[in-house]
Amino acid sequence: MLKPDSLRRALTDAVTVLKTSPEMLRIFVDNGSIASTLATSMSFEKRYTLNVIVTDFTGDFDLLIVPVLAWLRENQPDIMTTDEGQKKGFTFYADINNDSSFDISISLMLTERTLVSEVDGALHVKNIPEPPPPEPVTRPVELYINGELVSKWDE
Repeated sequence: MLKPDSLRRALTDAVTVLKTSPEMLRIFVDNGSIASTLATSMSFEKRYTLNVIVTDFTGDFDLLIVPVLAWLRENQPDIMTTDEGQKKGFTFYADINNDSSFDISISLMLTERTLVSEVDGALHVKNIPEPPPPEPVTRPVELYINGELVSKWDE
């Protein structure tokens, strides 16, 4: 699976405290399933819920949400373009701690396609990326909240 590590990189690049305190960020894969058919190819799709947990966070909640949204645009755009994705694809809950920090759990319903082809009697497996987003889609590299620069990252 490629998307869990990809999202981890996106968050640690965008949220400074997660880069300096990586133990605050935990990622789990839950409710996984495989979608496959009896077609000639053994290609399949992995379907799972990616749970992103950030503990003891004291920053603005949007500092976590906006980088996830930017990542979803390229890595799971159907969450933004389908009714089902918009309703259930990106959910969260938070526990407010006594010290004005909070623990947040973000759940993303993700898929990853895997192409399995047979060449000369051998099976070859290749992970297939999401189709590229339609142009023009900008890829911001700074995040401002209430007029203040709170994060900057490289593409």
